[in-house]
Amino acid sequence: MRSEMLGETLLPKKIALPVFASDALSSVAYATEEILLVLSAGGLALLHFTWWIALAVGLLMLVVVASYRQNVHAYPSGGGDYEVATTNLGPKVGLTVASALMVDYILTVAVSVCSGVANLASAFPALNDHVVLISVAVIAVITLLNLRGVRESGTAFAIPTYCFVVAVGIMIVTGLIRIFFGHGLHAESEHYQIVNTTHYNGVLLIFLLLRAFASGCTALTGVEAISNGVPAFKPPKSKNAATTLALLGGMAVAMFAGVTALALAGHVHAADAANLSGLPAGQAPRTVIAQVSRSVFGGSSPFFYLLQFVTALILVLAANTAFNGFPVLASILAKDGYLPRQLHTRGDRLAFSNGIIMLAGFATLLVVAFHASPTRLIQLYIVGVFVSFVCSQTGMIRHWNRLLKDTADSLQRRRMKRSRVINAVGAGVTAAVLVIVLVTKFAKGAWIVVLAMPLIWLVMRSINRHYAAVARELALMEDETRVSLPANNHAIVLVSKLHLPTLRALGYASATRPTRLEAVTVHLDDAEVKALKAEWERRNIPVPLTVIDSPYREITRPIIEYVKRLRSENPDDVVTVYIPQYVLGHWWEQVLHNQSALRLKSRLLFQRRVVVAAVPYQLQSATARIERAKAQAQASFHGSAMTKPKPPRQRTRLQNLTLENSELEAATLSEAVTPSGATPIADCPDREQVCLAGTLRTVRLRPRAGVPVLEADLWDGTGSVTVSWLGRREIPGIVPGRRIVVRGRVTTTGGKRAVYNPIYELRPSAAD
Repeated sequence: MRSEMLGETLLPKKIALPVFASDALSSVAYATEEILLVLSAGGLALLHFTWWIALAVGLLMLVVVASYRQNVHAYPSGGGDYEVATTNLGPKVGLTVASALMVDYILTVAVSVCSGVANLASAFPALNDHVVLISVAVIAVITLLNLRGVRESGTAFAIPTYCFVVAVGIMIVTGLIRIFFGHGLHAESEHYQIVNTTHYNGVLLIFLLLRAFASGCTALTGVEAISNGVPAFKPPKSKNAATTLALLGGMAVAMFAGVTALALAGHVHAADAANLSGLPAGQAPRTVIAQVSRSVFGGSSPFFYLLQFVTALILVLAANTAFNGFPVLASILAKDGYLPRQLHTRGDRLAFSNGIIMLAGFATLLVVAFHASPTRLIQLYIVGVFVSFVCSQTGMIRHWNRLLKDTADSLQRRRMKRSRVINAVGAGVTAAVLVIVLVTKFAKGAWIVVLAMPLIWLVMRSINRHYAAVARELALMEDETRVSLPANNHAIVLVSKLHLPTLRALGYASATRPTRLEAVTVHLDDAEVKALKAEWERRNIPVPLTVIDSPYREITRPIIEYVKRLRSENPDDVVTVYIPQYVLGHWWEQVLHNQSALRLKSRLLFQRRVVVAAVPYQLQSATARIERAKAQAQASFHGSAMTKPKPPRQRTRLQNLTLENSELEAATLSEAVTPSGATPIADCPDREQVCLAGTLRTVRLRPRAGVPVLEADLWDGTGSVTVSWLGRREIPGIVPGRRIVVRGRVTTTGGKRAVYNPIYELRPSAAD
């Protein structure tokens, strides 16, 4: 996917809601269950506290949503909590938020996928023995979908999310209607007794209730994802993001309250299998939402299986929230120099491919390490979420204080003060919840996150210091303007035997006109060296052959020592080492060749004033692969030219996911230019007037005999041709990546085809 098509990947609200809010919406499937699991430690007598805890969680959700609506308006660039904290509280606090968010995103993937698989196993118990394998496979599938691009994955995830919302809504309405007309709900665990309980009162009771509240706060995970993904929205970005955030808050609170009400009405008893008396032997207890669904629709109803399926699907796809948030955050951190630079750039599908792969790898490790147990993973959850909440809302308070100092307009000041109050309430509430979470969950597994966050912080600081040190070392001095030239260039061509790759390397080295040129071989076998010298003399190669002794039959060390000796004898010279290298078409062929060359190259790179150049020689398997690629591109062009053209958007999503990037680019380009009646460049006749259409790949200014000439390479998927405008230095619109239609005469000079001073028509790009 070309960079100019980035605008096509922006999301409308109807797609952005499932993409960014699926995590928060799906948490209603396990938030109620986590509250009941904690309260069950005190027996059935404590279940009546569920209502109060659910009410507190719902109010907290509304406070956080209102607070983050201020964030998306104030910071629409997509940095989210990290940008807010860095700008207002300093880079160290910003890194703390970044480390917390990274941990949270990884846990979001692990918890969501494992919870989805657990719900699926509730409907089909035979899957219980394979939950780890299924979870890993699901992460791999989501990773592949996201690697193909944001818009495609977003559309694929929209339908399941809306199906889940509708299904839960139908379940809640149906359950409430049954209760209203006197048809009570009866969960399958209604008659189960909870054993191995402890009597809680006083301080211990308060601690247990706070722990239940902390577990219920898993319902808030994913709320911050929208503030981190504002750049992915269609304009007006801030307004659309704020609206989506409000929709998320209302829907999540309503669904959470409904599921909790039906669970209490149906007398759902949630506990570990070992603590449930009456549970059939060998059977795992069903999830709370599965029990509620069975009590509303009946165990044999297709609606029960439908709800379990969409619940499992939305929980799995909730991981997509992290797959949209983590790569963007990693890109921003890489841009700021806190993560490897490779995480900053988008891949060929306009997705942050490296960040997606990194997230999938860490999430898979967690799933395997915790045996895909949602209950164990949730103990690590939400610590990072509330750390970012607190820092972000505190930063927003300082943001409004700074703006109020420079604002005189009374209406604006009133709005800023209102926003400051909202953020202050959010900061105070989330700080209190963070303390509760740390105190109640530390011994249950939260200590792992508390340990991981400082380690990530230290790693990012170390990366930043490294980049800063490299930048200082590479920086030019103020008075350093001239390019220093070496006294001499001593060229060495490494030779193992005399064959075509060796001759090509010798020819290339000679063409560079070095001060001195010699061929070097290592003495490993007497017979081979004698044969090489005889063949060298017989063919009268005009380059001296130097033989280096190797008493221990090594290749790399003798060459390194020889190069070092040359450098010590002439410190001002540059030594250029040319290494002939085979290029093969298959990966398994590469394993069989070039290993000595790779080792030698890696060692020589550490020598000062030594240049290493690989001279490739394409073998038949490599050239055949190149020819196949050309044939596929031409077939793609001709195929679209012979059939009625379809606009790019009508191509099926399956084709988009399976086509190679080069094939997809050629097909997209041919679909765009075929309606112009253009001739494929590969088929255009010489010295005739033709119409060509394609994309400008490169543009350069190349003076000839003192006359400026603007040149551009035009490519259409089948071939390329040079378009030249004599006497022109610059033409508006003639830039790399621009689509264009040209009409003129094709001429061939020196084996290269060109069109001089053509009539041209600029075509609008996707960004336009």
